[in-house]
Amino acid sequence: MANSKIDASALELTEKVVAINRVSKTVKGGRIFKFAALVVVGDGNGTVGYGMGKSGEVPDAIRKGIEDAKKNLIKVSLKGTTIPHEIIGEYGAGRVLMKPAAPGTGVIAGGPARAVIETAGIKDIRTKSLRSNNPANVVKATINGLTRCRNAKEIAEIRGKTIKEIYS
Repeated sequence: MANSKIDASALELTEKVVAINRVSKTVKGGRIFKFAALVVVGDGNGTVGYGMGKSGEVPDAIRKGIEDAKKNLIKVSLKGTTIPHEIIGEYGAGRVLMKPAAPGTGVIAGGPARAVIETAGIKDIRTKSLRSNNPANVVKATINGLTRCRNAKEIAEIRGKTIKEIYS
């Protein structure tokens, strides 16, 4: 179930703009400015994706980012309102430590990681961004960690055992 691509057309997705970056290109007549938007989308029920859009105008960049994010949706293993186990997501120099938390804890996370976690629908979690604070790398590291989370049912299937045998 985890790490499978999902059809975005059937879902009611919420969008969050994580970062907007202005980049410039110097040409003979002066500078040309363009915008890059990092966007996260999710259904609040274990489905999340991210995308990058680039354009000369901010709204166009955001729209392109949303379209890209809908193409990269993944399903996250949840255990109630939190994740099944502690994990470190890695991408490039970005690392994000994610720990499950008791109900009522809330989302303890920095900006880019918080956007991913909230759109995925995780209500109780503790995270710490390690090493890089580049929003793109932090978002990708968070997604990487969430895709590698496995619940007891998936572990039992891999090992060829029942869930009761796993817990005993």
